[in-house]
Amino acid sequence: MSTPGCRFCGAPLELVLADLGSSPLANSYLPPAALAGAERFFPLRTLVCTRCWLAQLPAAATPEEIFSDYAYFSSFSESWLAHARDYVAMASERFALGGESLVVEVASNDGYLLRWFAARGVPVLGIEPAANIAPAAEAAGVPTLVRFFGSALARELAGAGKRADLLLGNNVLAHVPDLVDFVAGLKLLLAPDGALTMEFPHLVRLVEGNQFDTIYHEHFSYFSLVAVERVFAAAGLTLFDVEELPTHGGSLRIFARHTESDRFPVSPRVGELAARERALGVESAAWYEGFAERVRETKRGLLDFLIRERRAGRTVAGYGAPAKGNTLLNYCGIRTDLLDYTVDRSPHKQGHFLPGTRIPIHAPERIFETKPDYLLILPWNLRREIATQMAGIREWGGRFVVAIPEVEVF
Repeated sequence: MSTPGCRFCGAPLELVLADLGSSPLANSYLPPAALAGAERFFPLRTLVCTRCWLAQLPAAATPEEIFSDYAYFSSFSESWLAHARDYVAMASERFALGGESLVVEVASNDGYLLRWFAARGVPVLGIEPAANIAPAAEAAGVPTLVRFFGSALARELAGAGKRADLLLGNNVLAHVPDLVDFVAGLKLLLAPDGALTMEFPHLVRLVEGNQFDTIYHEHFSYFSLVAVERVFAAAGLTLFDVEELPTHGGSLRIFARHTESDRFPVSPRVGELAARERALGVESAAWYEGFAERVRETKRGLLDFLIRERRAGRTVAGYGAPAKGNTLLNYCGIRTDLLDYTVDRSPHKQGHFLPGTRIPIHAPERIFETKPDYLLILPWNLRREIATQMAGIREWGGRFVVAIPEVEVF
């Protein structure tokens, strides 16, 4: 088997971060009619480039296979909507956005964020490749292009006079197989004195928090600050600020501008975080060692818990049908013999089955009909929000469980 090359610098990828076996595409939920057929499974093996220190998953499926018909609608998470509103308030003030500005979001999903800019009278444009999601954004008053973003589309928009005063992307940078072309497109689309922000899960939090379930096929790259700074610098973009966020178990929000622009001075936070990462050892192979064994131990712990409780006659259901949950369940080999079903607030997932494990997805009301002893929260990053929403399970003695970073019952 040939050694794959780094998607940024081309160096051979030989350092293994985690090998999670084979798994189906994490957002390929099955309608009942599909249960009679076979599913495609792909290797789920994360590697680290020891030249540029970009952690990555070699592409196993095309973006069209993963994103053209997408099951994730951002508006179904109340905490994520609050996060979006807070961002819009901050960005509107910090970048003095108004009726003459243009805000462009790459991977704008159902308009969950841009609609708040539009409500302030700021012109917006969404770019979203999932044709099943874009109509929801249009209905919310967010003009949306159903296209994959890259340098070709950016050149087309810039040629039509559409360059972004604020260009943003939340949880899209990790989803890009052609990283160099994508960041080159950001450079082309950004107005000369514009600002660019990107949010993505922080590799440091993934490794230190044992968040291996955030590894799945639509996440092609896993970024530290030092790695993402290299990628942006190569495209002529300078990071001028960075924020550490609690979202998705720990994320970064980076702020960038054209290297040739001097509108935004570079905050000391950029150098401080890069120095902290280097002190941790993110540019040394030794820092990544041990992660794989922690992953295996989490699998053993979750299976021990589920088998013990089922043997004792107690029932376990799931809450949520997130992509990360599908990584966890498929890696651990959990099927309906250990997890009866899961529930999700999104009607786009209800009535379907989880990929690989084929666990049925119901509406949340199912929990109160069947009264399980335990509720396994699959989107553990939303554990507080979900525990509040589902506090009624305490009435029959029900308890909550999370598996990441380790099994915890509460």
